[in-house]
Amino acid sequence: MRVSLPDTSSGAPGRWVPLPAALAVAICCLLAPAALAPAQSLEERLREGEAELAQAQQREQDVAATMDELNSRVDALLGEVSTLQRERAAVQQRLAAKQAQLDRASAMLRRQKLRLEAAGEQLQRALVVLRRRLVAIYKAGSQDTVAILLGAETWSGVVAQSEYLEQVRDYDDAVIARVRALRDEAKAAVRRMRAARERLQAARDAIAAEESELAATQATLQGRFAALRAAQAERQTLLDSLGAEVEELRGEVSELSERLQARQPSTGAAAAPPPVPGSAAELLPNGLAAPPADAPAAVQGAIAAANAIADTPYIWGGGHGSFESPGYDCSGAVSYALHGGGLLDSPLDSTGLSFWGEPGYGSWITVYANAGHAYVVIAGLRFDTSGGAGPRWHADIRSGAGYVARHPPGY
Repeated sequence: MRVSLPDTSSGAPGRWVPLPAALAVAICCLLAPAALAPAQSLEERLREGEAELAQAQQREQDVAATMDELNSRVDALLGEVSTLQRERAAVQQRLAAKQAQLDRASAMLRRQKLRLEAAGEQLQRALVVLRRRLVAIYKAGSQDTVAILLGAETWSGVVAQSEYLEQVRDYDDAVIARVRALRDEAKAAVRRMRAARERLQAARDAIAAEESELAATQATLQGRFAALRAAQAERQTLLDSLGAEVEELRGEVSELSERLQARQPSTGAAAAPPPVPGSAAELLPNGLAAPPADAPAAVQGAIAAANAIADTPYIWGGGHGSFESPGYDCSGAVSYALHGGGLLDSPLDSTGLSFWGEPGYGSWITVYANAGHAYVVIAGLRFDTSGGAGPRWHADIRSGAGYVARHPPGY
């Protein structure tokens, strides 16, 4: 059965090999005893096998190009959605701050209203007293010092009447001063109310602007999130169309390749030497990892990159769209570490990592991934976002059940 895949004309070399079932027939022909095809020489069978292998490799490149394009779209959209989510959170924080200002302005306005009402009531009472005093003074007439001296029978009477009149004048002056103070207080309360109203209106305007920005950001976020889901669904459709025969046929291609390469000089790159027994990275007290002395440069680079982000917070979508981010999610952190070792050119999400590299466990680096999570074990230490505030090193090795194990070629 031949698998039908989307056509593509550009893309990087592939990382995994979906192949037509016809390749299995070619392998059987190559491996069959000569008695089954007496007219065909070994050289002819090898040439046919080489032709089938070339077709398979071309098919691999076509599919890998499609996957790379889909992975790039998913990665870019993850970065956009993550950035929009952070922008939305920032707008929500500003909106909350503006709402707090509005609440304070409203409370101040209520207090000023109460103070103005109280000052107004006191002023009305003081005006009533002042009005009464003015009427009393008008009715009693004005008494000067000469009149008091002439009308008094004794000096003590003069003193007593003078003191009384002075007290009356002091009282009248106090009433007038009180009226003036209350009038000034009422005017000040009016000014404060106007200022409070202006602050209240400014806070309302600011909230309206923040709400408008939040609505625009939310609409953009929903659109990009829908595009992300569509890209992920398109990629999943491609993966589902390939089916379980991918790894099986890949093994057959590997066997065919080995048989063909046995007849010609090897041109492949040499794999890094495996770690010697007991050679493992050390988890330091400060939470960083120290690579073993015999670790290859790529492994040391991956550990150094992981150390660089080992104190960053967890941010959904962090590390996608760009390796540089204020925080990282699980696949973003794994991608950053692999990039530091020169093993990955652009970030991948957890689904993309489950098809990255070569299948199985690596001698130095093993990536564990599925559709929902990813982590990496480098030189015996686990770099993971689970169980912490962000990407962190862990000395314990968690179970890989439910995960696909992948490793970089040679490591």
